[in-house]
Amino acid sequence: MSEKRQPWVQDLLWRLEALGFDLFIGAVRMMGVDRASDFGGWLGRTFGPMSGAHKVASRNLKLAFPDKDAAWHETILREQWDGLGRSFAEFPLMDKILPSTGRVEVVGKERLVEIAENRIPVVFVSGHLSNWEVMPAAIVDSGVICEMTYRAANNPYVDKRIKESRFRYGVRLFAPKGGDGARELLEGMKQGKSVALMNDQKFNSGVAAPFFGHLAHTAPGPTRLAIRFGTVLQPMSVQRLKGARFRAVVHDPIVPPKTGDRTADIEAGVRMINAFMEDRIRERPAEWFWVHRRWPNEVYAALAERERAAESSS
Repeated sequence: MSEKRQPWVQDLLWRLEALGFDLFIGAVRMMGVDRASDFGGWLGRTFGPMSGAHKVASRNLKLAFPDKDAAWHETILREQWDGLGRSFAEFPLMDKILPSTGRVEVVGKERLVEIAENRIPVVFVSGHLSNWEVMPAAIVDSGVICEMTYRAANNPYVDKRIKESRFRYGVRLFAPKGGDGARELLEGMKQGKSVALMNDQKFNSGVAAPFFGHLAHTAPGPTRLAIRFGTVLQPMSVQRLKGARFRAVVHDPIVPPKTGDRTADIEAGVRMINAFMEDRIRERPAEWFWVHRRWPNEVYAALAERERAAESSS
């Protein structure tokens, strides 16, 4: 069994990692938005298929689109690596990728203006579509006061730099995930602030709701907040138009049911969010974050068993 690293050793490694992060940020910002995006796309297309995440993405596509052929799957995989690489390289430059810079078209902007002017607290929901950082950028650029959740990086020095990067494009309110974050979100909504959460990742203790024909455990938090505060789920999506230019779409609100059965109402709200996400992914399948293990282990095991049976019968 390996010994635990000494605190000073861990701190040194963190600082070295942060130095590398600083060099990357500096190099990307020197390139400018378009060159950095193109460079990120090249990195994604070149090195993404060599990673273990490529296998995860391939399996996910087979689960979501079993009727598509291998050539279609390969095309989507190649395009998603291009987009993922671009998003990675664009992150340090998000202060230059805002609606006010002309790089983001906002469809349904009047809804954001309404929320901002009337201080209507809503629960924004979205997923890891295209460059998902465009969503909070569009929200704050419109003047909406909104709490944004995030998952802190293990390296505290890198985490600080990530926050600073977000500060540059106006995202200044953070609610760490977990118990403390839940309390911050509740307090924020009591004060009339909106909250924004990604709701397309695996949440082991969440609601098992259909997603591309398989049950997927999904966080009930957004729906729970909307029901508690008597507000709506406000879905948004992001589409990449060309290069580092985007369209942020403000969709019609999702109104969770209010039958008096809170558990059933939350489950219904989660199903509605999953259905919304599935529709967006089906529209533009290459723009979702396919490298995440979205479904339970048994779903992947069943896929592997079907593939073994197909190989043995061929």
